[in-house]
Amino acid sequence: MQVVTKPKKRGKLRQLVGREYFCWKERMRWKLDGIKFSQNRQTEKLPHTVINHGSTLLRKLDGVDMVLQQNKIKNLELAIAKIDGVIIKPGETFSIWKLVGRPTKSKGYLEGLTLSNGELGKGIGGGLCQLGNLIYWMAIHSQLKVARRWRHSYDVFPDYNRTLPFGSGATLSYNYIDLQLKNVTNYNFQINLWLTDKNLHGSIACSNEPDYAYRVFEKNHRFDLQWWGGYTRHNEIWRAILDKNHELLDEELVTENHAVMMYNPLLSGSN
Repeated sequence: MQVVTKPKKRGKLRQLVGREYFCWKERMRWKLDGIKFSQNRQTEKLPHTVINHGSTLLRKLDGVDMVLQQNKIKNLELAIAKIDGVIIKPGETFSIWKLVGRPTKSKGYLEGLTLSNGELGKGIGGGLCQLGNLIYWMAIHSQLKVARRWRHSYDVFPDYNRTLPFGSGATLSYNYIDLQLKNVTNYNFQINLWLTDKNLHGSIACSNEPDYAYRVFEKNHRFDLQWWGGYTRHNEIWRAILDKNHELLDEELVTENHAVMMYNPLLSGSN
């Protein structure tokens, strides 16, 4: 069994001060670490599509006001306008927050669903984790290297119409909880994003035909009952590396996930 420490509840002032400290620390890192961030965008798509993916915008979730999900769509619209078409050149690093900036009310962002300290709430710019989930899922199907990714610390809702493995997304919180992808190849990559009535869509394109293809899957998925009485969820995300003829070359571990569950798996019927 994977032992997970019981989550600590921190006061609102402690959370606020801590968040602003880590935001400042990340801004210093942007300036001092010598990272070359992707900045250039273009409307013309690169010729070779690596992956397309989409996710549903509105989901009925127990205890969640649908207005917050409607607001999320506006937040996504504002954020993807800063990212769509970005070119990630060789040696460059893509950062969601470096491109999007801080979501504020003055920029048009609305209150959306948030998760903090294991509790559901609402906040300006809430719901952008859906963007992190989409881009991360596409990235692990490409040759882009995941330089920074934060996993979800909590499993909030029981599985309902889940199509992707648990833990195959990336959580976001301005600016230090970021998703960053480094281009370690000699090709240009491009991230394209758009909204339709029902879905958030994305694609990763490349200037050259990719050297490899990938198939992502999970292993060792389980629920554990911890000593302190709560349940936790665990799995491993792996990917198969395929050549241009889709012949298997190798398999590699992408990440491990460990999350505190906010529901009882025995009562929810999860399996």
